[in-house]
Amino acid sequence: MLRVLVASLLLPAVAVAAPQLSVGFGEVDVSPKIGAKPVYMAGFGHDRQAKKVHDPIMARAVVLTDGTKKIALVSVDVVGLFFPVIESVRKQLKGFDYVCVSSTHNHEGPDTLGLWGRTPFTSGIDPAYMTSVEAGIVKAVTDADKAKRAAVAKIGVVNGGDLLNDSRLPVVKHEELVAIRFDPAESDKPAKPLGILIQWNCHPELLGSKNVEVSADHVGYTVKHVRDKYGCPVAYFTGTVGGLMSSLKVPLKNARGEELKDGTFEKTEEFGVRVGKLAVKAVADSAAVSLVPFDIRTKAVLVPVENGLYRLAKQVGVLNRDMYPWTGDPHPKEWKPTLDAAKPVGIKSEVGFVKLGDLEIAAIPGEIYPELVLDKVQTPADPGADFPNAPTEPAIYPGMKGKHKMLIGLANDELGYFIPKRQWDEKKPYCYGLKQSQYGEVNSCGPDAAKVICDTFRSLATGK
Repeated sequence: MLRVLVASLLLPAVAVAAPQLSVGFGEVDVSPKIGAKPVYMAGFGHDRQAKKVHDPIMARAVVLTDGTKKIALVSVDVVGLFFPVIESVRKQLKGFDYVCVSSTHNHEGPDTLGLWGRTPFTSGIDPAYMTSVEAGIVKAVTDADKAKRAAVAKIGVVNGGDLLNDSRLPVVKHEELVAIRFDPAESDKPAKPLGILIQWNCHPELLGSKNVEVSADHVGYTVKHVRDKYGCPVAYFTGTVGGLMSSLKVPLKNARGEELKDGTFEKTEEFGVRVGKLAVKAVADSAAVSLVPFDIRTKAVLVPVENGLYRLAKQVGVLNRDMYPWTGDPHPKEWKPTLDAAKPVGIKSEVGFVKLGDLEIAAIPGEIYPELVLDKVQTPADPGADFPNAPTEPAIYPGMKGKHKMLIGLANDELGYFIPKRQWDEKKPYCYGLKQSQYGEVNSCGPDAAKVICDTFRSLATGK
């Protein structure tokens, strides 16, 4: 034994290669074809049929590797994509340790959830279009993978609060815009970046409920402004948009000093350009960041569905996804779907924690309120709240210990709003002396959904 030990000590040390970041970008136009079949537009009322495509709906992918693990981050200019769609996409992509497909939550694109058809009882989904969206996502990721090059990164953060309207009390905004610039590793002074990733927290809905032209809303203009500035691919990701972070009613004037109106392409373009300018400022102020090595943690989660409208939508076939018996356990050992939505049920989804060197990313499957991200849940609760004594959920950002933080919303699913339970307000008397309830609960799985999501994320982030 002693001879073996001595011999092993005399052997030359095996060099372990340091992690090396590589990145590639890819994008594919996944706009619907306007023709014989109606294209129902998502995000507002029913039977809003598209007349033309004003600007393209895109799937944009960023593929990153540290030399050992490989991941893809994808953003699609649609209102949302359900988890089964992402599971299908993942089956078509081999060799990835993690694929995260999010949506910008665009309210001016085609219905990809089925909730905005001709009537409340008919789905607005075109199955053929959904197949083309999946194919576009796969191609965008494949193209990005092929385009990978060794890279270095810089990260910058700016405050964009002036371009956010919080349409629900209490006013709590997630104001940070994050921009990551990727440059070729082999060049001290690159002519142009390999690509730029933008993450911001706002509903793309400026064109409003009367628009009948398919558009990416402000996102397309933001991406174009940054791409034109740097001559490189740009990917835009939506973050914390619950609460409700909106572009509507944000005051903007044109170059002539005239007030721009919601529901117009003029205001939408101006807004998108201003967000683009914020991103340019973030890039200009950016500092070097290490994005290796990777650590990826995900967990399947069962989210209780207490929303009667969601259950009804499931029963009439508008909400086309499996539901599972809810017994109070968000992490069941077995997943057996049920057809009985009259009993307590839940929806299977996924929460993710992604650590890229000094950057930590929360992958949240819906529209989370800023209060739950920034640890700003109202305390004490307003006396009119339905559950004023509910304990506060563990906030997302305080559970993250990295030097830099970022949140991708609608990540791998769209479960609607995650609302702090002590701010839930459906019953009289209403909070803040209001005469009617505020908007939000109608598009949430229920008052206990936020706790399930936040608890699951905290366990992933802490490894406990």
